[in-house]
Amino acid sequence: MIFDLDGVLVHTDELHYQAWSAIAERLGIAFTRRDNDRLRGVSRADSLEIVLSLGMTEVSAVEKEVLADEKNAIYRQLLDRLTPRDVAPDVLATLDELQGRGLRLAIGSSSRNAKVILDRIGLRDRFDAISDGENITRSKPDPEVFLRAAQFLALTPGRCAVVEDARAGVDAALAGGFSCFGIGDAAEHPRVTWRLEKLSEMLEHLTDR
Repeated sequence: MIFDLDGVLVHTDELHYQAWSAIAERLGIAFTRRDNDRLRGVSRADSLEIVLSLGMTEVSAVEKEVLADEKNAIYRQLLDRLTPRDVAPDVLATLDELQGRGLRLAIGSSSRNAKVILDRIGLRDRFDAISDGENITRSKPDPEVFLRAAQFLALTPGRCAVVEDARAGVDAALAGGFSCFGIGDAAEHPRVTWRLEKLSEMLEHLTDR
C-alpha cells in the first residue's frame, strides 16, 4: 500500500493555506480556501505558479525561488504544532490492521517535508519506504513518486495500490499502472478504483493474505 500523506494520514491543508495566504497577501493577491484546494498534490513550484496566476503577477525566476523558500519556511514553523494527537484513531487502526496482514507500506508524497511531518506525528517507523519530493523530479499527476515507492518496496505497480485524496494523485496512480483508493476530493474522480468515506473502509476491499 502506497499512501499519500497530506489529507490521507494527517490533515495539513490549513497550515498550507496559512503559509500561502501570507505569501499571497504580501503580493497583493486574493487567495481563498477554494484556491488552496487547487494546490493539493501539486509541487511547491507549481503551486506558486498557480498562486501567481490568480493575480496575473509576473516575477523573475530568482524571485520565485525566494517566494517558494519563504512559503516553506512559514509552513515549517507551522508544522511545529503537529503532534501524534493529530492522527485520527481510524488511521492508526487501519495501519495496524494492514501491518497485521503482512502488507508492506510506503509513503508516496510530493512534499519535501514528508519526513518532517511523519516524525512530528510519530508515524515514520510505520513505513517500509518513503518516496517524497526529495527523490523525484516530476510532481503529480506524473506517476514518478509512486513508481519510486514501488521500486523501494521491490514490487511492481500491479502488486501495489495507492491511497490518495487529490484528483492529481489519482491521475498519477492510474498513469503508473496502480489501482487507487480515493478519499475526500479524490473519491469524486470518475476513474478512481475504489471510493472511501473513511480510511478503514479500504480493508473491505483487500483479500486476506
